[in-house]
Amino acid sequence: LWLQVPELEKATVRIRQPERVRGIIQSLRQQGVAKLQVISDFDMTLSRFGCNGRRCPTSHSILDTSRVISEDGKKKLKDLLHYYYPIEIDPNRTLEEKSPLMVEWWTKAHELLVQQKIRKGDIAQIVRESEALLRYGHRMWDGFQEFFDQLHKNNVPLFIFSAGVGDILEEIIRQANVFYSNVNVVSNYMDFNDDGVLTHFRGPLIHTYNKNNTVLQGTGYFQQLSTRTSIILLGDSMGDLTMADGVPSVENILKIGFLNDKVEERRRTYLDSYDIVLESDETLDVVNGILRYILTE
Repeated sequence: LWLQVPELEKATVRIRQPERVRGIIQSLRQQGVAKLQVISDFDMTLSRFGCNGRRCPTSHSILDTSRVISEDGKKKLKDLLHYYYPIEIDPNRTLEEKSPLMVEWWTKAHELLVQQKIRKGDIAQIVRESEALLRYGHRMWDGFQEFFDQLHKNNVPLFIFSAGVGDILEEIIRQANVFYSNVNVVSNYMDFNDDGVLTHFRGPLIHTYNKNNTVLQGTGYFQQLSTRTSIILLGDSMGDLTMADGVPSVENILKIGFLNDKVEERRRTYLDSYDIVLESDETLDVVNGILRYILTE
């Protein structure tokens, strides 16, 4: 199999159970395109973690640091980040401990954003002026392009499940010219009044650790796709592992995790949880290689 998917030989790839992974990938191919769906996180999974030696922005931080936020607002949002982010990635705290604190963080951040009277008409420009980058391929630009194109051409549904800001991430995908009809997003969306000013965020609140059925009720997305029993799941946190919980019957699932930050201390947890772990890999090479193998007749 490694011959058919040479990308799995990359130095960034770690796999705890190679034989098991080989079996899953073979099954995904045998089940065929008609049964496949891809479920993915967005920030730091489809978008890049590092940009020219510093952190790439997330859909939240694109907004938090943009010109539409007052200096005071920026400072308050940064303070929240410095307080809550270490809690979010702390390997020694349980999900039960983290969850209410994440709700607290997101709620406070959203309240601050609402106070800024953000305008719907500014979103496209905010994204254009940001340093947002989608993951690339071995020829720099082609990673995300090939990823979205392959799925679209083969009518494979792509479900993006994000704790970020839906309006911002949709705009990033739109500006990259890959917002195709097979892409479906569930995220935190803004609601604007008749004057186009942000009044609140639409519920339910999605944070890092509740990406499961609790926030999917009423969407019915996975029910419509009940024949799509082969899943490739892409994430970069422990919270992303539950993103497929809404799928009625899973026959095969391949979980690919991007380990972007605190690699040494989190490696074990990731290897225990994800089938394939990509360490400090800014590309979509491995994902694209696997897709190419599965989707090629």
